[in-house]
Formats: sequence, C-alpha cells, structure tokens
Amino acid sequence: MGRRTVEEHASAVAALLALAPEPESVPLAAALGRACAEDVRSPVDLPLFRNSQMDGYAIRSSDLGDLPVRLPVLGVIPAGATEPAPLEHGAAIRIMTGAPVPAGADAVVPVEDTALDGDAVTIRRVRSAGEFVRERGSDVGAGDLLVAAGTVLAARHLAALAAAGVAEVRVPRRVRVAVLTTGAELIEPGETPRAGQVFDANRVALLAGCQEAGAEVVLAEKVSDDPAEFERVLLGAADAADVVLTSGGISRGDFEVVRQVVEPRGAWVGEIAMQPGGPQATAEIEGTPVVCFPGNPVSTQVSFAVFVRPLLRAAAGLAPVAALPAVLTEPVEPPAGKRQFRRGRLDENGHVHLVAGPGSHLVASMAAADVLVEVAGPRAAGDTVAVIPL
Repeated sequence: MGRRTVEEHASAVAALLALAPEPESVPLAAALGRACAEDVRSPVDLPLFRNSQMDGYAIRSSDLGDLPVRLPVLGVIPAGATEPAPLEHGAAIRIMTGAPVPAGADAVVPVEDTALDGDAVTIRRVRSAGEFVRERGSDVGAGDLLVAAGTVLAARHLAALAAAGVAEVRVPRRVRVAVLTTGAELIEPGETPRAGQVFDANRVALLAGCQEAGAEVVLAEKVSDDPAEFERVLLGAADAADVVLTSGGISRGDFEVVRQVVEPRGAWVGEIAMQPGGPQATAEIEGTPVVCFPGNPVSTQVSFAVFVRPLLRAAAGLAPVAALPAVLTEPVEPPAGKRQFRRGRLDENGHVHLVAGPGSHLVASMAAADVLVEVAGPRAAGDTVAVIPL
C-alpha cells in the first residue's frame, strides 16, 4: 500500500492514537513519577503552628540581661503537646524540637548554650526574638501553590503534599496498552531453546518501554502463527486496552499472521523509508488503535522510540525526549532514500560513537548504546547529526 516517509507515518500514528486520558485521583503512594494534572494549593499553613527548631529552652528574650542568666525551669514541652501553658516572665520552659512554642516565649536557647542545675537553667549566650522559632506559615501559607500542574512527582513533592495533609493527587490516567508478540519460534527467557527457536525479547522491551513512558500494560502475550488464535487474542486485547502494540508478522512471507488478520479489516500495511523498521502497519480494531511493528528486536525498539514513545509520554504529561545535536566520530552512509537510525554512545564532549552495525538483529549491541543516531543521507566524521536519547 505504498511507502511512507518517517514523518508521514509518525503523523498517521499520532492521528490514530489521539490519546487524551482524563485525570484521576490517586493516593500519594501511587503517584511517584506521574505528572500532576492540576495545580495543588496548600489547604493549611506550614508549619501548622509555632514550634521549636531545637532542643533547648523557650524563653522571653527580654529576660536575658547580663549573662550568664539563671532562670527557673517551669516544666517541659514534648513534641506532640497540644496547648502548653503561657510562659511567665523571668522563667524558662524546656522544649523539644518540633514542640509548640508557648505563648509569651519569643526565642529558644539551644541546650548546648545552657547548663541545667536542679530546677533552674543557666543561659550563657544571648538570643534575640525569633531565634530558633519556626513561625506558623513560614514555609507555605494556606492557599499558596504547593505543586504546579505538569510537575512530575518526585519524593520531595510527595513529602510536601503529605506534610500539608493532602492524601490524593490528580494525575492523567495511565494509557492502557496491550502488547502482543507473534511467532511460533518464540520461547520464554529461561527456557531451553531447540533448533530454530529464539527468546522473546520484544515483549519484555515493549512492556518496559510502555511503563517507562508512563503507560500501564494491561496485557502482554506471546501468540503463535495461527490466524484464528491471533484474531481471538487481538480482539480481547482491543477490548481491554486503549492501544494495542504488536511485533512481527507484517512482512511479505508465508506466515505473516498479523498482516493476515488486520489487512482484511482495513489496516494500512506498508513500508516506511527507514532502517531498521521498514515494515509497519496501523489498524483500528473494534474502535481501538493498533500499531504493528516488525519482529526483529532492534526494529521493534527503534519503531517504538520513534513513533509511540512520544505519544505515550505526552498522554502521561511527561516531557518529550528531545533530540540533541552531536558530532559524528566516523562516517555513515545509509541506504539511498532511507532514514537510518544507528545506535550510538554520546560522550561528555558531545561526540557520538556508533555501536556495532546497522543490523536489526543486534539486540545485545543495542544494550551498549544510549542514543539513536538519525541520518538521512551520507555523513562524514565531524558532521553534526541529531541523536535521540534511549
């Protein structure tokens, strides 16, 4: 059905997926790494009350004249105390870190600046009003912005939300993805291969890639080359997921099970002017978008990174993985008329070193790469090219 450019296929996939999940509320324990869907304003002042920054003695600074000063100690205020009695003039109250500062006290003298003798304390250093006292609302006031919309929630954001008493946060609902890998030759990692069998790396790669991009994999299955079985699994996947991703079975061989099932249902099946990842297909099955990748493991990973990862990240509210300029350390000559995505390593000086060759089977070599090197024509060593972080 014709050959598309990389840009044409990317546009077609984006139009097919059109992902815009509604926000949902999740508990803080489930919010790590997700994007905040709306501004969160603090419902309270932080700190919630005036409290001590140090273990020491709450005093009135006006009671500290010529040092040393000896003051009677009227009691102790532990953290968690509710309403301590006001502090009298000419006295001190022992206080713990985080405990409420009593009315009348305007400073805390750290314990290391004092000496306790029975029921009295000797203070050896002057302290001014406000020292070692955390005022209510000095961190954030009620109604102030706590976490902005679009923030990818890290531990520090979750801690701030929890400290303000916020138990849930609104985030984009995770896109539900089903992953189907095809081929009678596929076996599970850990099994003992017989002649002609290969381990299923694509299911692992796509599952991890989807999760990394903020999506939820609701189904991940290996399917044989039987069209009836594949159609049954595909229909179930379309019912369970927002997006179905497949690998393998879309070329022009005799056992192209994905092509045999989706093409009669109106799928686009064709070639992209790229290497690796030339064969591609897109379909809509029972209203669910289906994106079909070739089965070679590097082709699958490159296709996912170029066409689907940006859409999943955008739907999750995550920042795009931006291409970077880099300087080639060796010449590259892709096939005429094709955009090539070579694997490379980017060094601290902005130079990119190619990793292995262009073959779509070099999955172990791809593990040594950290960028895709995008070249659309012959390039010499020293030329600047775009690289896409993996």
